Amino acid sequence: MKLLTLILILPIFAMADDWPQWRGVNRDGKSAEKGLLRKWPEGGPKKLWMVKGLGEGYASFAVVKGKLYTVGQFGDQERVLAFDVKDGKKLWEAEAGGSFRESRGHGPRGTPTIDGDKLYSLAADGTLVCLNLDTGKKVWGYNILEKFGGSNPHWGISESPLIDGEKLIVVPGGKGASVVALNKRNGDVIWKSQSDRAGYSSAIAFDYGGSRKLAVLSGEAAMGLEMSTGELLWRYTKVSNRTANIATPIYSNGYVFVSSAYGTGCALIKLPGSKDEKMQEVYFNNDMMNHYNTSVLVGDYLYGATGNAAWIAMKWSTGEVAWKERAVGKGMVLFADGLLFMQSEKGIFGLAEVNSKAYTELSRFEIKIGDYPLWTQPVLSNGVLYVRDQDNLMAYQIK
Repeated sequence: MKLLTLILILPIFAMADDWPQWRGVNRDGKSAEKGLLRKWPEGGPKKLWMVKGLGEGYASFAVVKGKLYTVGQFGDQERVLAFDVKDGKKLWEAEAGGSFRESRGHGPRGTPTIDGDKLYSLAADGTLVCLNLDTGKKVWGYNILEKFGGSNPHWGISESPLIDGEKLIVVPGGKGASVVALNKRNGDVIWKSQSDRAGYSSAIAFDYGGSRKLAVLSGEAAMGLEMSTGELLWRYTKVSNRTANIATPIYSNGYVFVSSAYGTGCALIKLPGSKDEKMQEVYFNNDMMNHYNTSVLVGDYLYGATGNAAWIAMKWSTGEVAWKERAVGKGMVLFADGLLFMQSEKGIFGLAEVNSKAYTELSRFEIKIGDYPLWTQPVLSNGVLYVRDQDNLMAYQIK
């Protein structure tokens, strides 16, 4: 009986650390996994497998129940792809939009979002599709730029759709429809709000003040909206620049952190406690300028890459910089098990302790990359680190 119980329990534990959407379960770049390697072997962690055939693009991954999902561009189409995480075998593929071409890299930017037995994908040309997770069969879809009167930003639609309850949130940037809430089951419009043009950031949802809220970084401002109605609660323009607002907002305990590059900076915003109050700027500085990357918040410190090369630890509550190091160079970060997993755009990977007093690197390795920077957010799921370099997908054992 004990053996049977163990056999029945094991598959549940194996699926306990899935990564169902952009930046993980809570869209914060953090995983609850434990027991990860504190030091990598010389030359890097064991490569479990590598496959080609992802196509062009920077789309990251959703990993659920032993399957990995991403998006790639093939000729004049973007296609959602499903793989088996055991060996990288392709399981299915489905059309998900038209082609997008740009000098800094072609194809999709956004990451698929998994919700139950459905997958939601937003292509660089604005095509939104809902697919059956097991087969890739299309349930519904349309182009959000055409439907809501938005225009595609210079580097293409880059957000990853947000599912919250029955709502699907996207930012088409149309007049009166900057942010829209759709019925996730059929795409029907629930509400439309504001008129900001689209940026490149993905929205987050959280509970505050007795209701569900949204934080969005559009092409013009950071905004707070009521999830149920789309009502504008606050708006903050200081962190926005005219080139590209990309980083995902970070929420904690009644405060929202937003950041952008191109000489702009970051801000911590204290949210209004009621409709009679106004949001307050706690600080604004140019110490943490996230570009295409987003920092992680661990305890009272933000860890992330700023500007063109440096990594910093910055105190969340005050904006005070605790340390600044070059580390692996400009790139992206994940957090798990007291560790920072860093990926540079040049293919250098670093493993460091979470330490607000000093940068403490434990291991690093490097891979050879192709013609474009390594701009795809890596993913950590069930003891495996997944890395994409355009057409190539690599899986590394880190547990």
